[in-house]
Amino acid sequence: MKKLLTLAFLMSATFTISAQEKDPVIDNILKEAYENSQLETLGHELMDDIGPRLVGTPQMQKAHDWAVAKYKSWGISAENQQYGEWKAWERGITHIDMVHPRVQSLNGTQLAWNPGTSKKGVTAECIILPEVKDSISFQKWLPNAKGKFVMIAMKQSTGRPDYNWEEWATPESFEKMKNEREAQTKAWNENISRTGYNRRSIISALEDAGAAGIIDSYWSKGFGANKIFSARTKKIPTVDIQLEDYTMLYRMVEHGDKPKINIIAQSKDLGVAPAFNTIAEIKGTEKPDEYVILSAHFDSWDGGTGATDNGTGTLVMMEAMRILKKVYPNPKRTILAGHWGSEEQGLNGSSAFVADNPEIVKNMQAAFNQDNGTGRAVKINGAGFLHSYDYISRWLAAVPDTISKHIETTFPGWPSSGGSDNASFVAAGAPAFNLSSLSWSYWNYTWHTNLDTYDKIVFDDVQHNAILAAIMAYKASEDPEFTSREQINLPINKRTGEQQKWPTPRTPERKGGM
Repeated sequence: MKKLLTLAFLMSATFTISAQEKDPVIDNILKEAYENSQLETLGHELMDDIGPRLVGTPQMQKAHDWAVAKYKSWGISAENQQYGEWKAWERGITHIDMVHPRVQSLNGTQLAWNPGTSKKGVTAECIILPEVKDSISFQKWLPNAKGKFVMIAMKQSTGRPDYNWEEWATPESFEKMKNEREAQTKAWNENISRTGYNRRSIISALEDAGAAGIIDSYWSKGFGANKIFSARTKKIPTVDIQLEDYTMLYRMVEHGDKPKINIIAQSKDLGVAPAFNTIAEIKGTEKPDEYVILSAHFDSWDGGTGATDNGTGTLVMMEAMRILKKVYPNPKRTILAGHWGSEEQGLNGSSAFVADNPEIVKNMQAAFNQDNGTGRAVKINGAGFLHSYDYISRWLAAVPDTISKHIETTFPGWPSSGGSDNASFVAAGAPAFNLSSLSWSYWNYTWHTNLDTYDKIVFDDVQHNAILAAIMAYKASEDPEFTSREQINLPINKRTGEQQKWPTPRTPERKGGM
């Protein structure tokens, strides 16, 4: 059945370009992509075997080395280029268990770069933040935090996402819930403000007061989904507990049950680790000093395995490079794949590459970046380059209708100032374009969450994106013209009354987390 479906896809794709001028390179890209896809194998090796790729961890280094070896196995030169260094840390086993008033293992994890506990862990009672009149009353309360696990997240009134309420609740019940939640959130934020701290600074105050640990719950507004970032404590454990268990503990505290939990977090501080970008290259034959770049960040947060952020972008660009090397081994321009480090902490890898390689950026024909989930690409923005329509439309016309019909283009578009690595190139005046994807519930369920895992990958859509990236790179490489960098005149900012300015390059962090 799988072979029949693959054949059907191939026949459909071939048919849709029959009205166009036949191009044997594009025919061979399609044939290789559909008949010899390596996406599932690459996904397993990267997400299942290596796992999450937090900058500074041994897993990040393992991923860089894996990518270099994989490229070399395809006959593509590749190397890890160091741009800085980062706090070295390795996540160990995390156990979070309620031990009073009953025993239950809880769903949660230690936050990144947090110091570990002993093998026996830390056992303490859970308490919640008090309602206070002002900062003076909070300072009087602070000694109560000593020796306790302090719960710093608001107790959510419901663990059901809004779409679930909308489907099943009466309109009156849904509206009531939203109003109550809005009032609760407002009251919570005002109470935090009255303590004299904000949501971040209150953590160090609790640590200084002798708290045994910090318990957070950053709900992502989806069933079982929490966003997992970094810890802000220096000596005590910080864990994020899933909403379903966090709110249970919270209710127990409110009802006077005095729940106790044991946290075992066997992470390791490993000092300092080098931070890399992995760069692969297919050398150009006619114009080797002009460049087409396939771009995707390689690092991830580590609540899940970084499958859709940005494992899928990584798979797209690796598969596109593999296909191009096989069917288009002698490109006119040099084709690079950039797998950037530390995107999640501020586009550090790509902005360092831009700063360190001015000649490449100056001679860049185009960059294509993919970073927002597993869905098929549906939007391409001209990024504020006045004549982007001329060349993007020309290249996109070569893409089979089965793929291009889903893509909406906007010209001349708007320059990205952040969000993903294309912004690093745009800020330097180089044409870089994001292949923006369908959501597949990305923002609530997989973006930076504990649920960002291999099973969320939609390989049909990833395959479409790999074909799109390969064809766009091929056409950009072959184009007889060098792309225009002329920029649009940005409009007046209605709020300030001043003309808006093109983004400027950011300074990369080269000594992170230390």
